[in-house]
Amino acid sequence: MRFVDEVSIQVESGAGGDGACSFRREKYVAYGGPDGGDGGRGGDVVLEATRRKSTLLDLRGHSLWRAPAGGRGQQRNMTGANGPDLVVQVPVGTRVVDEDTGKLLGDLRRDGQRLRVARGGGAGRGNNAFKSATNRTPRETTPGGDGESRRLHLELSVMADVGLLGYPNAGKSTLISRMSAARPRIADYPFTTLVPHLGVVRVGYENYVVADIPGLIEGAADGAGLGHRFLRHLSRTRALLHLVSVSPDEDEPPATRYANIRRELRRYDPRLLSRPEIVVLTKTDTVPPEVLPRLRADLEEAAAGAQAMLLAAPGTGEGVQAVIYAAWNLLQALPGGEE
Repeated sequence: MRFVDEVSIQVESGAGGDGACSFRREKYVAYGGPDGGDGGRGGDVVLEATRRKSTLLDLRGHSLWRAPAGGRGQQRNMTGANGPDLVVQVPVGTRVVDEDTGKLLGDLRRDGQRLRVARGGGAGRGNNAFKSATNRTPRETTPGGDGESRRLHLELSVMADVGLLGYPNAGKSTLISRMSAARPRIADYPFTTLVPHLGVVRVGYENYVVADIPGLIEGAADGAGLGHRFLRHLSRTRALLHLVSVSPDEDEPPATRYANIRRELRRYDPRLLSRPEIVVLTKTDTVPPEVLPRLRADLEEAAAGAQAMLLAAPGTGEGVQAVIYAAWNLLQALPGGEE
C-alpha cells in the first residue's frame, strides 16, 4: 500500500431543510390552522481516528467530502429528516489544520477520537411556529441555514513508542525487520527507506511499537531530503534509538555524524533533544575489535552520557535481543501516556 502522510481536502456540511407553509385541510374543519413543520438539521462532517488505517491514501483520491442536507418540513407539523453526519476515517496521529487561517483544529491521537470539522446548517421553521393570538394564519417560514465549507490540510505523524533514526544506510530497516514482523525494503545503498514503517516488538507477554524513520541528512531541518516530512514522524515517539554506522566506508567519524543529526533535531524542534535515547553502533564487525572501545567512548561523550550499545551485524541477529530489552527497559522507566 502506498504511504501518504499529507493531503488537502474540501469538506462541506449539509444545509438545513426549509420550513413548510401548510394549513390543516380536513372535512368538517372549517378553519384549520397552520400545520407546516420545521425542516431538518443538516449533517455535520466529522473526522474519526482509527487504527485500522495507516495512510491518508484514501483521502487523496477523494478531495470533496459533502454531508447530506436536512429534509424539508412537511404538512401536519411533520419535521423534516435530519441529514446524517458524514464520518470520514483517518489514521490515528492525524493533525487537522484549516488551510485558510492556518489554525490547528485538532490532533487525533486516540482510536475512536472524533473531531467535527464542519457544522450542519440549522433547521428552517415552518409557519406553525409563527401562529399567535393575533396572527391565526401565518404564512411566514424561514429557510434552512447554509452548511459550512472548509479547506483542510491533514498531516499524519506515525504513533510509536520508539523511533529509529540515523543517516541513510545505518541499518535501521534491517534492525526493525529483526526486532519485529515488519518487512521494509532493504538494500545496501542510501535512501532505501522512503516512508516510515511500524513494527510491533514483543517482550514476553508485552509489546511496544517501533517506527523506522527514513534516513536523515544534513539540512533535514530545512527540508533537504524530505527532512521536514521525516522529522515530523519523530515528534510522536517516546524514546529514540539512534543508529550510527562505524563502517570505515563512511565519510565522517561516527561522533561527527551523530552530532550532525542531533543538530538537525535541535533546529527542527528542540524538544526532540529531551527524548530518552539509546545510541546503537552498527556494523561493528567491519572494524578491528581494538578500536571499538574508543568509538564507543567517543559516542557516549558526544551523547552526553546516553547509553551506547554495539550491534555487529543486524542481518545476523547478533546483538538484536540486547537492543530489544534495552529499549523495553528504557520505556518502562518513562511516565506512561502520550506526549
